[in-house]
Amino acid sequence: MTHQSTPIAAIATAPGRGGIGVVRVSGGKGGALLAPLMQPLLGKTLAPRHASYGAFLDAAGAPIDQGIALWFPAPHSYTGEDVLELQGHGGPVVMQLLLARVLEAGSSIGLRVAQPGEFTRRAFENGKLDLAQAESVADLIEASTEAAARGAAASLSGAFSREVHGLMDRITHLRMLVEATLDFPEEEIDFLEKANARGQLAEIRAQLEATLNSARQGALLREGLKVVLVGEPNVGKSSLLNALAGAEVAIVTPIAGTTRDRVSETIQIDGVPLVVIDTAGLRDATDEVERIGIERTWEAVRSADVILHLVDAQHADAPMAREIEARLPAGVAQRTVVNKIDLAPAAQAHAEGERLYLSAKTGAGIDALRRELLAVAGWQGGAGEGRFIARERHLQALRLAREHLNVAAQHAAQSDRVLDLFAEELRLAQEALSEITGEFTADDLLGVIFSRFCIGK
Repeated sequence: MTHQSTPIAAIATAPGRGGIGVVRVSGGKGGALLAPLMQPLLGKTLAPRHASYGAFLDAAGAPIDQGIALWFPAPHSYTGEDVLELQGHGGPVVMQLLLARVLEAGSSIGLRVAQPGEFTRRAFENGKLDLAQAESVADLIEASTEAAARGAAASLSGAFSREVHGLMDRITHLRMLVEATLDFPEEEIDFLEKANARGQLAEIRAQLEATLNSARQGALLREGLKVVLVGEPNVGKSSLLNALAGAEVAIVTPIAGTTRDRVSETIQIDGVPLVVIDTAGLRDATDEVERIGIERTWEAVRSADVILHLVDAQHADAPMAREIEARLPAGVAQRTVVNKIDLAPAAQAHAEGERLYLSAKTGAGIDALRRELLAVAGWQGGAGEGRFIARERHLQALRLAREHLNVAAQHAAQSDRVLDLFAEELRLAQEALSEITGEFTADDLLGVIFSRFCIGK
C-alpha cells in the first residue's frame, strides 16, 4: 500500500468544547478501503454526498454518540481520495472516543492517525490545490484580521496562483520563440526585432513587478509588523501602547521602572496586524529584575521591524535619549516620537525631520502615528478586494524571477545577442515562479510547509 493510499484519520475541529466536532477519515479511491468502516461503525452503507443521521457504534454495538455521517467518494472530496466525515457533539472526550473507535474499526485496513497537515498535503499531491492554495488554508485559519482572512480566501480561490500562471504562460511563449530560433542560426540576428522579444520581455517584467508589489501587501497582511517601543522610564511607552490598543493592556504609574518586562499587544490598522511591544525603560539600573528587563528590551529591539523611540517633550534632548538613539541598530526603520505635548505645547513649534509629536494621554497625534506606521510598512490601502495573502518564500521566488528577467534583458540589449543565454535566464525565471505553485518544489520544503498545519487539516 503506498503512502498516499494509506488511510488516515484525525479530529478535524479545534480542541476544546463545542456544539459540533468532526472526525475525518481519508484514503484510497473507489471505496475499496473506507467502505468496510461503515458497517461496524454506522451499521449501514452511506449514499455518496448525502448526510445520514444515526448512531456511531462501539465494538459491542452500543452508541458512542448520535450524529451525521458524510461520504465523499474520490475524486470529489477535499483530499481527492475517499473521505468519510463523522459529525458528532463537540466534547473532547466524545471526540477522542469516536476517533479511537474509528481507528479500531479501521485497523484491518491500516488506518492510522494523520500527521499535521497531511489532509491538505494529499489535496496538493492529488491536484485539488496547488501549493500556494494549500498554504492559504493555514493562513485562513490563522488570520488575525478581516483583511487577512479575505486575502487568504482570495489565495485559496486561486487569485495568486492565476497571477503566477499568467506570468509563466507569457514566459513560456517567449521561450518557445527563442528556442525555436536557436534551431535556425541564420534567423537569430533578426529575431529580437521580428518577434518584438524585447517588448514582450518588458511587458513580462512590468507584470512581475505588479505581482511582486501585490505579494508584498499580502505578506504584510499575513506577517504583520513588529513595532517596539523604547525610551527612558516614564516617557509614556505604556500609555502609548494603551492608546494604540484602545484598552488598558499595560500598567501605567508615575513610578519609574513600572514596566519590568516586555508587554505585547496585537492591534490592527486598516486591517494590517501590528504587534506592539512595550519594553522596560532604558537607564543605568542596579535592581537585578529591572536589569534583566532592560536586556530583554534590547533583544526586542534587535528583532523589530519598526522602532519607536519615545522621548518626553519636556526633555526631548536629554543625554540619555541621545545615548539610546545612538545604540539603536542601523537598517531598521526608526521614528522618534515626542510624547507629552500636552505638558509642553511649545514643543510642536520645533517639529523637524522624522519626529512625530503626540500625547498618549489626550490622543492628540495618535492618528498621525497610525498613518506613519502604515507608511513605514509600505501599505497601500484601497485595493482590498483584489488583494491576496502571500508568504516570505513567495516574495523570495518572485525576487529571484525578477533577477533572472533582468539578466535576460541585459542579454537582449547586447549587440551580439546571445540567445542561448537569453533562453536560459527565461528558463530559470520560470523555474523560480513554479516553486510558488509547487510544480517544482523539493520534498523537504513540502515537509516543512505542511508540518506547520494543525493535525485535522
